[in-house]
Amino acid sequence: MKTNPGNFFEDFTVGQVIDHATPRTITEGDRALYGAIYPTRFAVPSSAELAASVGLAPHPVEELVGFHVAFGKTVPDVSLNAVANLGYAECRFHVPVVPGDTLRTRSEVIGLKENSNGRTGVVWVRSTATNQRGEAAIEWARWVMVHKRSADSPAPATVVPDLAPAVDATDLVVPAGLDLSAYDDVAAGSPHRLGDYEVGERIDHVDGVTLTDAEHMMATRLWQNTAKVHFNTDARPDGRRLVYGGHVISLARALSFNGLANAQLIAAINAGAHVAPAFADDTVHAWSEVLDTATLDAPGVGALRLRLVATRGRDESMTLRSDDGKYADGVLLDLDYWALIPR
Repeated sequence: MKTNPGNFFEDFTVGQVIDHATPRTITEGDRALYGAIYPTRFAVPSSAELAASVGLAPHPVEELVGFHVAFGKTVPDVSLNAVANLGYAECRFHVPVVPGDTLRTRSEVIGLKENSNGRTGVVWVRSTATNQRGEAAIEWARWVMVHKRSADSPAPATVVPDLAPAVDATDLVVPAGLDLSAYDDVAAGSPHRLGDYEVGERIDHVDGVTLTDAEHMMATRLWQNTAKVHFNTDARPDGRRLVYGGHVISLARALSFNGLANAQLIAAINAGAHVAPAFADDTVHAWSEVLDTATLDAPGVGALRLRLVATRGRDESMTLRSDDGKYADGVLLDLDYWALIPR
């Protein structure tokens, strides 16, 4: 058979290594399309001049551009037959991705667990994207629920990997040459620096974006993400196209500019959960909570550990969980990440 039906749950084994096809070269077109799809305004990836003034030349694209491209490489082998992507951990951005870089991705299966229904299972993988120089650009772990080919297939031994709850601040990678000591607050759009944020503070990002099928399918094609549930109305019993979880991440990150404009660069993603599915006509809002702060060993550079929460509709109360401990109604995304910020 010359066509690729994708891997089902029983096709994976712990320790399996997959070299994913189709290396992808990042271009200025990716930067432009990212800005057309998401309402992003962060100054460093927007302005080559400002990026150079803080030591980042050539001009990097947003970290999530590289992440989406690298993630998309894994889909035909890992999640083509997915029910849903479930979460992320231990993600670090090692070197800035710039136009002209070519990313390729390799994954290792690090965990398997069949679900009690016998028809699906969870697959954990650790993926690394390298550039044309062989440097690790991005690494991350994720877990995804995948259909079984047959409910009668025997279940593999359960292996659930032990993933760190967060990347330690001392393990964050600061881009070579980054110097925020002469940072331009006016050009960046905010006077608020590291010392202006307190642990426990919550920030309502106010604005919202209504999802459309056309935009989320365009974005998913841009990242060469071929998961059936994003395009094919026959892939789900309800006949609806599931919005790629990364699309919600980028929308929420873009919305967070209003209140966190100086949280310029994502250094790590500690954990992430796609709490509920998103569909066309949902209006996405976002709020953030400051979880931790750190001073890093680079000129003028600090870090904020942030919880970014995307919701269906605006929740001015900024409620993450209900009284029973479950996620509150309307929560779509719970993302824990580190961002670099001037101090």
